[in-house]
Amino acid sequence: MNKRRAFIKSGTLALFAAGLQGGIPGFLMRAAATPTLSSYTGKKKTLVCIFQRGAMDGLMAVTPFTDPALKALRPGLFMSPAENEGKIIDMNGSFGMHPSLQSLHPFFTDGRLAVVHGVGSPNNTRSHFDAQDYMESGTPFSKSTSSGWLNRTAAQLTATPSPFRAVSLTSALPRSMYGDQEALAINNLQEFALQVRGNPMATKMTAGSFEQLYDVTTSELLNKTAKESFDAMRQLREAGKNSYPVTAGVVYPNTALGNSLRQIAVLIKMNIGLELAFAESGGWDTHFNQGTLNGAFARNLKDFSDSIAAFWQDLAAYQEQVTVMTMTEFGRTVHQNGTGGTDHGRASCLWVLGNDVKGGQVYHQMKSLSKENLEDGRDVPVTTDFRSVFSAVAAGHLSLKSAEGLFPGWEGKPLNIMRS
Repeated sequence: MNKRRAFIKSGTLALFAAGLQGGIPGFLMRAAATPTLSSYTGKKKTLVCIFQRGAMDGLMAVTPFTDPALKALRPGLFMSPAENEGKIIDMNGSFGMHPSLQSLHPFFTDGRLAVVHGVGSPNNTRSHFDAQDYMESGTPFSKSTSSGWLNRTAAQLTATPSPFRAVSLTSALPRSMYGDQEALAINNLQEFALQVRGNPMATKMTAGSFEQLYDVTTSELLNKTAKESFDAMRQLREAGKNSYPVTAGVVYPNTALGNSLRQIAVLIKMNIGLELAFAESGGWDTHFNQGTLNGAFARNLKDFSDSIAAFWQDLAAYQEQVTVMTMTEFGRTVHQNGTGGTDHGRASCLWVLGNDVKGGQVYHQMKSLSKENLEDGRDVPVTTDFRSVFSAVAAGHLSLKSAEGLFPGWEGKPLNIMRS
């Protein structure tokens, strides 16, 4: 096998930014009008996935506040709708949203936002790296899976895909987008460079400009499909000055997640064939000083909530075509630790937002959090396999013919969470 074919099989193309700050550049502004991209224009269904890396405390984000066992195990962290215990937002008489999620609550009340609680992986690892890898590969007991579940989803989408069908707003391609289907990692739309992942020769190459590196890689490493992708990128760079401004009145947090979602919104508005988008939020590993109404967790949750709310409001006329789903590798212990935090646990919760979501509900099979019901006497048991949610949302929103193949070896059933 020659070097070129070996690269195509094992390598992954990714685009990342040079980290420049500022607005959306001119080369993206007239992308929809470029001849190369004309066959990809038009609204497409888009699934946006947000990974909360670090293991978010689902019990504090969405609290089963009527459970006396939780209050006993978290004397310094427990919150309820009662004023003297920390004012959370009562959702249904049993669960309450953390007040930092205030900007998302209206989507829950109008039936577009759903919460799935007690969700996680059947693999009981408490390693961040392993748990994230298993969740993104979609094979919780196999380290040898070469592709990610979003890449396998892409294989069931448009027969003639846009080069921008699968885009991650991150500095490197996430594990969930590894595989045979073309995917891009764009850290910032302001300026691009080329990163070739998984090929020793390519990773050592340097160039003074995008074009120089483009010329080298296309001649030595890339097949026709990849070359067409980079042709599209060059045309985007040379495109004109039409703008895709943020919707009037919408303000994104000036944070990593806020900026990522703002740029995903631009790509959606450009109608250039985006069908799978990925972003991430860090800082959820709250071993100490977790806080309640204030503190690290509350600040992180507010950024998370406000970023998603701004993204959804910014989309305006595009909301019918977009669904947002969040995920985290595992949850936290039910009991608080000696430093005012929580340690690595098992199940957590996730959110799904969209007009085709059966929202306004907390989907769960959770029992009382008394010790006899906890996994290893300390953790929220996983009662909903993450694959049942991921498969339902992907198949339902993207109108896949079948969810079979998205999660090899899994024989479970999709959660009944989508209207379609």
